[in-house]
Amino acid sequence: MSFNVAALPVSLGGMVEDFGVPPTTVSTAIVTYGLVVAALVMVGAKLGQRVGWVLIFRIMVAVFAVAELMMVLSPSIGWVIAAQALAGAAAAIIVPALVALIAENYRDAQQATAIGSLGSARAFSGLSAFLIGGALGTLVGWRPVFAILIVVAVVVFLLSFTLRSDRGNDAISIDIVGAFIIGIAVMSLTLGFNNLNSWGLLTASPTAPFSVLGVSGAPVLIVLGIILGQAFFVWTRRRANSGRVPLISLEVVSASTERAAVYAMFVVVALEAALNFTVPLYIQIVLGRTPFDTSLAMMPFNITVFVTAMLVVRFYGRFSPRVIARFSFALTTGALIWLSFVVTNNWETVPTILGLIVFGIGQGALVTLVFNVLVTAAPKELAGDVGSVRGTTQNLASAVGTAFAGALLVTLLSIGVGQAVASHVDLPEDLVAQVDLDNINFISNDRLEEILVATTASDVQVDAAVQINIDARLDALQIGLLTLPGSAPSPWCRRAGSRTTAGTRSPTPPLKRTRPTLHRVVPRSEDNAFTLE
Repeated sequence: MSFNVAALPVSLGGMVEDFGVPPTTVSTAIVTYGLVVAALVMVGAKLGQRVGWVLIFRIMVAVFAVAELMMVLSPSIGWVIAAQALAGAAAAIIVPALVALIAENYRDAQQATAIGSLGSARAFSGLSAFLIGGALGTLVGWRPVFAILIVVAVVVFLLSFTLRSDRGNDAISIDIVGAFIIGIAVMSLTLGFNNLNSWGLLTASPTAPFSVLGVSGAPVLIVLGIILGQAFFVWTRRRANSGRVPLISLEVVSASTERAAVYAMFVVVALEAALNFTVPLYIQIVLGRTPFDTSLAMMPFNITVFVTAMLVVRFYGRFSPRVIARFSFALTTGALIWLSFVVTNNWETVPTILGLIVFGIGQGALVTLVFNVLVTAAPKELAGDVGSVRGTTQNLASAVGTAFAGALLVTLLSIGVGQAVASHVDLPEDLVAQVDLDNINFISNDRLEEILVATTASDVQVDAAVQINIDARLDALQIGLLTLPGSAPSPWCRRAGSRTTAGTRSPTPPLKRTRPTLHRVVPRSEDNAFTLE
């Protein structure tokens, strides 16, 4: 699934050439996949509990294979969009199924290792998609990239027969009202955050598809999503208290430990999304390099995330999750601060690579840790709900992280360019008036020179403007990297007053189901750290 998503941007150029459509049309396929997954992942968890996880997993793997076959044989861009919608529907059920299957088939250290593998799969798949997709796209074409996924799906389908079989529960009903509310809420939030930069932060831009009294549609969708999200929780509590099965059991986030884990997961994914947006933006748009160059620049980070996520489980017996989390957050914070000082227009420098590696160590450890806390804290029968919470959190965090990074960098760039232009002696007001400084964005030096050719700028003035662009871009990048750590405080550093004694939990609304204590994560009162009991 992660390979499929990561392969789409790499294949963008080939699809544009094959179908004769603009890049924005091709990018609709990426948006479609993400929206379908975000809207259906909670419904997918309930379907798995009703039908049975092994059976639903096999069915959805087969559906995913059909979607990839549609990609390979697509005669038009419409087929590509439809294929990604089908792949997203399959992924919405596979995401919680993977968590439930891990909880059912693995125990103790093996379970922790499996969780680490699942948590790091996105980084490894993204790296593979860039390398394999870039090579095949250059030498053969974009279609063989998705043909690989058909083979992988067939292999996974056959291997699924080695999984421990389970039975579904026909008594479980699907909350249609709750599914509709949360589906619209998640889609609104995702669309709102993803389009915050292009539609306008507050005032609607000319490219915004709609506005409300002049206000951009992006913040309107975000507010709508927040309201509907609160309505979903109210509806879910009311349904649970009346004895009916809710769309998702709020028991998986009832304790402060689990809420901290969800918040930590949100922060981790948001920071990763911000970095994954920042680096390609700078390498491809600013430096004019290729996606393959981007994959090479991000390779130290992606490899480190994958390896660390696999190895961090070895430290669970020696250190509590709280200690590991604090140390990992310290690494990510230190790495971003380090990068803000050492990053230059050349990403291949040793200090920059070192910063990416340290950031990857912190991210890899946190990805596995917070996921493991959620899985071990919940009863096995609620593993699917944990998977849906994870999927929803990651989708929203990715959208928020990308939007925040984009808005932050563009704002910093606008301030830097505005101040530099106002104080530069070689750039008179009549020349500045010929350039639209109200719509500043990241562009390459070549593109800036093309724009200035249409003005009355002399060669000296063009050189001055290009230098301002170079300096302002780098300043925006450095200040942006320095700002990111402060925008995401560690959710594991609670005040002393929020401590609870061992074996107790914070007050929560009454629930119909009791929680078993086996494999439960609780705080140790002597050092406020978490342990398994």
